[in-house]
Amino acid sequence: MIDKSAIRILVLDDEPFMLQLIAHMLARQGFTQVTTCDTARAALEWVGSAQRTPDLILSDLNMPEMDGIEFVRKLVEHHYAGSLILVSGEGERLLQTAEKLVEAHRITLLGHLNKPISPDGLARLLEKWLPPAPKVPRPTKKIYGVDEVRAAIANGELINFYQPKVALATGRVVGVETLVRWRHPADGLVFPDQFIGVAEEHGLIGDLTRAVLYAALAQAKDWQEAGLELRVAVNVSMDNLTSLEFSGLVTGLVAAAGVAPQKIVLEVTESRLMGDLRTPLEILTRLRLKRFGLSIDDFGTGHSSLVQLRDIPFNQLKIDQSFVHGAHANETIRAIYLASIGLAKQLGMEVVGEGVEDLADWDFLRQTGCDLAQGYFIARPMPAADLPSWMAEWKAPGAG
Repeated sequence: MIDKSAIRILVLDDEPFMLQLIAHMLARQGFTQVTTCDTARAALEWVGSAQRTPDLILSDLNMPEMDGIEFVRKLVEHHYAGSLILVSGEGERLLQTAEKLVEAHRITLLGHLNKPISPDGLARLLEKWLPPAPKVPRPTKKIYGVDEVRAAIANGELINFYQPKVALATGRVVGVETLVRWRHPADGLVFPDQFIGVAEEHGLIGDLTRAVLYAALAQAKDWQEAGLELRVAVNVSMDNLTSLEFSGLVTGLVAAAGVAPQKIVLEVTESRLMGDLRTPLEILTRLRLKRFGLSIDDFGTGHSSLVQLRDIPFNQLKIDQSFVHGAHANETIRAIYLASIGLAKQLGMEVVGEGVEDLADWDFLRQTGCDLAQGYFIARPMPAADLPSWMAEWKAPGAG
């Protein structure tokens, strides 16, 4: 049990009445070490004192001289290690943006309160407070050199993991996304954000994609022979689409594996702007003519946009996880999600919601007519050998 009387709280607001009101609410809830400040500069003097630095700050946003946004930046400069609650009468979208900024500054955010503040709302946020954990240095993520990545591809050190995709209407597993990993001889399992960029920058993405696709097709054939009818998705970089030979490569590998093109989905992510779309447009159109599935990945982020939907014959739209997780409770995210799914439906496209992390996400996607779901709530990416046993145990929420 945390001793409320031991928690040092600082309240910052330029309105004296609001300072008195919040201090009174805190006192009634058992918090006795409460300091009030009507300017950010006065508050920073408390933060800068080793003996008086607060454990928790409640800060207004819209203040004269130094507003709450600048105050947050000054907290970082003062190495503030406590928690923060934002208090404001501004609109919800502005508050959400401010929250994103606080999180980007790596300050522990308990949430925000809209004015007028309610005692219950304040109490709910205060219940989240925990003493700061000891600072542990974040390990630097190792980025590998081009020669190491080239050797990994040549030596067959890349392996595929597979994350299930589930039909929301039936709960049935209908496909998987192929996610490459690097089984490094010294460092263990290495994730793609540590080597995909290197491959793209140094002209190795073609060889990498070929290795991933070849292994995925072989696995698809094995599943097919075992009676598992799954659509297998493979990620394709726009850098793969700079050579007209790519469509022939994909078609040839699929034919050699004995897998129907309809069972393969190419998920296209545009990580950088393309100057000339003629070659990728020809490649993707020819692949679609051969009945390969084409999915626009991470829709709503990066360069994945309405232009791609207009120009390229995608038949699947994958809504990015940043517009799926928590959409049920966030007005802005929900609006973007609903606009995306509505657009896809009008274009006759299948919709995948990625980043489903809890039951609330799952229920929301079902209620809004999303076709497929993918995310940690369903399953994490797994080795191919683990998929059959996972499928045998999987039971969709709401199933009989």
